[in-house]
Amino acid sequence: MTDSIATATPPSTDIGHDRLRRAMARGAAFLGSDHAIMAGAMSWVSERNLVAAMSNAGGFGVIACGAMTPELLDSEIAATKALTDKPFGVNLITMHPALDALIEVCGRHGVGHVVLAGGLPPKGSLEAIKAGGAKVICFAPTLALAKKLIRSGVDALVIEGMEAGGHIGPVSTSVLAQEMLPTIAADVPVFVAGGIGRGEAVAGYLEMGAAGVQLGTRFVCATESIAHPNFKKAFIRASARDAVASVQIDPRLPVIPVRALKNAGQDAFATKQREVAQKLDDTALALAEAQLEIEHYWAGALRRAVIDGDVEHGSVMAGQSVGMVTREEPVATIIESLMDEAASALERRAG
Repeated sequence: MTDSIATATPPSTDIGHDRLRRAMARGAAFLGSDHAIMAGAMSWVSERNLVAAMSNAGGFGVIACGAMTPELLDSEIAATKALTDKPFGVNLITMHPALDALIEVCGRHGVGHVVLAGGLPPKGSLEAIKAGGAKVICFAPTLALAKKLIRSGVDALVIEGMEAGGHIGPVSTSVLAQEMLPTIAADVPVFVAGGIGRGEAVAGYLEMGAAGVQLGTRFVCATESIAHPNFKKAFIRASARDAVASVQIDPRLPVIPVRALKNAGQDAFATKQREVAQKLDDTALALAEAQLEIEHYWAGALRRAVIDGDVEHGSVMAGQSVGMVTREEPVATIIESLMDEAASALERRAG
């Protein structure tokens, strides 16, 4: 009798993980991964090693194309495929001057998912991506834009709050999720991002209707991450309040705020904006050129920190979840922790 009862009632951990699998089923099926956990695409960090490790551990890695040329992206995708036979995606910036060529590279490699970031997809880009056999994932910072993207045919959306690292919007993740998930989650898979550092938050967003989540900051200090030891140490030492957003100095420069650890590099960005604004005043630069100079600043500052280890003058982009990054550990261990925490939370909430 005792044995039959034990068989009929699985251990509590099994109950939680079963609930988690069912909650993630839609997102995992869409991504083709074991778990509906996407890795945020972080320039200089999200390259072949971290991407492959993420996918091999059951998550979904995403290459950050950033300012790569088509030739560099071609090499990076090939190198990633040599390290994993699991699905992974490629993040492309919509304003990249060679976007069409980058899309063609993804299609030639059979990349299954392309993530478009940086604004509305240019005309014809969605069709070109789908013609190459890939699914399209876009970022939606507002409900109105989310609905527009769904009508245009995107396959999934990421809603990312201001707690995230790098370029951010003005609204928090929790508010975006409350506003958007009840309206759009039934239409396409929606992945929630920004400020997520533990599995309890993952469970909460899944219960609200998310198909999965996206985390970036949590994986920067993974063993497989090529980020400079100084960069990782800065993360491990930081608290949530150290990750601050940059400010816009001149209204003519529509600078998207960037969240990073406060340092001399953050202060230097304010000086850089003043310099560029002065060039506008002196008609030494056109507005488009001025905006491009700002973007080039961030690209260079980020490389100095991630690759060269200059965490004082470079840009240490980090989300507010950085306070939950306490040590360097393998990607598989991070994912296992997130899954266990999420499963335990779902089990507790089930009574």
